[in-house]
Amino acid sequence: MTGSFVIEKDVFARSGGVWHRKWADGPFFYLETMQKASQSLVELVRGVVEPMGYELVGVEHRPQGGGSELLRVYIDKPAGIGLEDCTAVSHQLSGVLDVEDPIAGEYALEVSSPGLDRPLFDLAHFEHFAGSQAKVKLNRALDGRRNFRGQLVGVEGDDVLMLVDGETYRLPFGQIDSARLVPEF
Repeated sequence: MTGSFVIEKDVFARSGGVWHRKWADGPFFYLETMQKASQSLVELVRGVVEPMGYELVGVEHRPQGGGSELLRVYIDKPAGIGLEDCTAVSHQLSGVLDVEDPIAGEYALEVSSPGLDRPLFDLAHFEHFAGSQAKVKLNRALDGRRNFRGQLVGVEGDDVLMLVDGETYRLPFGQIDSARLVPEF
């Protein structure tokens, strides 16, 4: 396993026990499709992150080239996330992952703040950020489109309500590939 973490899109990697900033180390997150981790893996990560005093925003688990995999963990806290927070969580989580061994083969671990373009992983996130601008990508077309950018209205049942160009869309949560807030400056 290798270790790295991301703070506001800066990538840090561990080499020889020392953290180094890496430049232009893809993949860049803006174009990626989120691949949510299995519930058992999320619960394993939650069992490490939350007792340390952090919010677990979400977990992605995806294959990478060359047979390795990527485990990306997003954490947050009211005062924000810094390098020392990501380092502490990465250290604790690495130990648990080494013992529990939930991922077969080689993988990279990234621990990150959610950033300004915060990913939305569950229905509670969509409800919490109602009124915010977001980008949502579906895994199949709805009314002839897969990509939506507009204002989150809220949640009804298992649907995310989104106002796009003056029209309200009901986006089935089960069809959402990825969703992120759009930073407002």
